[in-house]
Amino acid sequence: MSRFGWNWLGIVPFLAFAGLFLVLPTMNIVIGAFQNPEGHFTLANLAGLASPRIVDSFAISIKVSLASALLGCLIGFAMAAAVVMGGVPDWIKAPLMTFSGVASNFAGVPLAFAFIATLGRVGLVTMLLKQWFGINIYAMGFNLLSFWGLTLTYLFFQIPLMILIITPALEGLKREWREAAEVLGASSGQYWRMVALPILFPSLLGTFALLFANSFGAVATAYALTGSSLSIVPIMLFAQIRGDVLQDPHLGYAMAFGMIVVTGLANLAYVIMRSRAERWMR
Repeated sequence: MSRFGWNWLGIVPFLAFAGLFLVLPTMNIVIGAFQNPEGHFTLANLAGLASPRIVDSFAISIKVSLASALLGCLIGFAMAAAVVMGGVPDWIKAPLMTFSGVASNFAGVPLAFAFIATLGRVGLVTMLLKQWFGINIYAMGFNLLSFWGLTLTYLFFQIPLMILIITPALEGLKREWREAAEVLGASSGQYWRMVALPILFPSLLGTFALLFANSFGAVATAYALTGSSLSIVPIMLFAQIRGDVLQDPHLGYAMAFGMIVVTGLANLAYVIMRSRAERWMR
């Protein structure tokens, strides 16, 4: 015990929690993806991922994740830039950062219910727009239980997450860089295009990858909001676990393995981009 020190005892609960609820389940999924019901090695489960229904579910999930990540990056970056570089008072910045910390973790059934109560067919905003302005958003083609409805719902936690991650990067832009650009005759647009954005690009790309992974793995919000009307991968996997659709546990393991690969690559891209961005911020 003296060799490692008593301080190591503090991480024992974390290691135990990570091992029981992250490492072991992941290993079970990976092993099960390459086994048949008799426990023998097979690649048939991975081959089953090529079925049209599963391919379509992955395609829809990737599209939703790309859309929510892109919009989350654009809107979140604009808000963070306004707070950090736009001269917004501190009494606005502090509540915004606090709200972002809470909203970035607000998901699942409560978030789905909030959007249904707000933008559902008889939601508060829907009815106010219809009664006060004569605007029927559902007659205009909007549907909360659709691709764009789910994307809009995901933005509730994607935008705050973007604000939390990109704000330190914006604060890391040195004043000397802007002053040097102005001395050389650069306009504000040229400074952003030639100095600030190239420096921030690794952070932006890494955050985009993180938002993509965050959206791709979300299941509770999507299931509570759309049910089975939108066949994204987490919903199909959830239904498979209950035995309602696929009724093939090992094919379900293969689907989960595919999700691990996609989210793993996205997180790997985030780690690489973040390490490159930190070189400029030192």
